[in-house]
Amino acid sequence: MAVLPILRWPDPRLEERCAPVTGDVAGLAADMLETMYAAPGRGLAAPQVGQLIRLFVMDTTWKEGTRAPVVCINPAITWRAAEVQTGPEGCLSIPGIVTQVARAKAIRLRWTDLAGQDHEEILQGFAAVCAQHEYDHLDGILTLDRISPEDRAAAERALA
Repeated sequence: MAVLPILRWPDPRLEERCAPVTGDVAGLAADMLETMYAAPGRGLAAPQVGQLIRLFVMDTTWKEGTRAPVVCINPAITWRAAEVQTGPEGCLSIPGIVTQVARAKAIRLRWTDLAGQDHEEILQGFAAVCAQHEYDHLDGILTLDRISPEDRAAAERALA
């Protein structure tokens, strides 16, 4: 396993829609988890490490206790709750910037794991926020795209 370099905004690869996963990604997923834990983050999408495929990893509770990594291959959000919450989000590709992003309070996420098993789960709270954030990366969407033009301009000035 290896810690991979994380792409930083404004790398144009972060704005591309990713292709479906078609091959074995076990090694990449292991490297992504190691990279995420080292960063230290709670989620990491393949495009953030330069792989433009529909894969993300997350572990929303490891900072509070035992690691519980999840590898999501070709995920799909099949339902979003109408109720929205706005809260702070950071991004490993936009270091040092925290933005207030509105997200559905709950989602239904469908994905395949490394063993080829299909999963479908309703995620709530921080797990729902994390999954939506990583899923956005697969469509080339960053937190900067989810905030007002004024807030984005301020974030871009802070990054410059």
